[in-house]
Amino acid sequence: MARSRPAPRGRAAAGRARTTRGLAGWLFVLPALVFYAVFVLRPIVLTAQYSLYEWDGIGPSSWVGLANYGRVFTDPALFDSLVNAVKLIVFFSAIPVLLGLAVAAMIRRIAASRLALAARTVIFLPQVIPLVAAGIAWSWLLSSTGVVNQFLRLLGLGAVTRAWLGDFATALPAVGLIGAWVLLGLCTLLLLAGMSKIDPALYEAARLDGAGAWREFVSITVPSLRQEIAVCVTVTVIAALASFDIIYISTQGGPGNATMVPGLQIYYLAFSERAVGMASALAMVLMVLVIACALPIQWFTRDGNR
Repeated sequence: MARSRPAPRGRAAAGRARTTRGLAGWLFVLPALVFYAVFVLRPIVLTAQYSLYEWDGIGPSSWVGLANYGRVFTDPALFDSLVNAVKLIVFFSAIPVLLGLAVAAMIRRIAASRLALAARTVIFLPQVIPLVAAGIAWSWLLSSTGVVNQFLRLLGLGAVTRAWLGDFATALPAVGLIGAWVLLGLCTLLLLAGMSKIDPALYEAARLDGAGAWREFVSITVPSLRQEIAVCVTVTVIAALASFDIIYISTQGGPGNATMVPGLQIYYLAFSERAVGMASALAMVLMVLVIACALPIQWFTRDGNR
């Protein structure tokens, strides 16, 4: 009986060791948690608090409850900015992902040539260029006397030319194409990285069965890139909803409010109109919209891996 007494002591020692390791782990994580709490969670809580008040950012504030949120969905200028952000998803997300799939598939087929390296470099170049510089360059290209209109005139299409960023009908699509150009390189490289992990034996077996390039792409490449496509869609959708810099540089939300997006509207409300409460309410709605768009994509990917 005397020999059975050390067992509880051993369990207690093991428990203390696990506790010590757990505390050590939390100590390593603590700086990141503090940084996240101060610079992410605290601003979110303060924004939610400010959204319930009418405040100019300096003087006293007055409680308005959910009135600011009601105005977001009833004021045409504010609600249209949300609609424009959703429309930009087509340009910022659908075009780069679909075109990136096609470009990545072509680059994979010529991977052994120098042309593939040059293509990857050229396509990824927009990711290296600052977005402010990209916005300025595209503003020159799409102006009434820009390279795009000059090229159209050379082709005899002078009747089609216009100030693409200054026309109510073409301003938003023009901004969307700039965003698609910027994000195409990122999507292409992510998809190329995913293609490099596909077993070449799958393609060899498909060729032996008589499958062509299109059947290989549809039946092998695309299903094998589910995770990479989900990452591309998530990143580009968030970029569309949270767009600011390209639009601020190229159109500043104009003409009229044709290219106004929530990020730019929040900036104007907070710093030009001194409507901090209204800006905070729009920011909270934008955050919920981003989460509502991103979570289903993650759930779809998770379910596909089960």
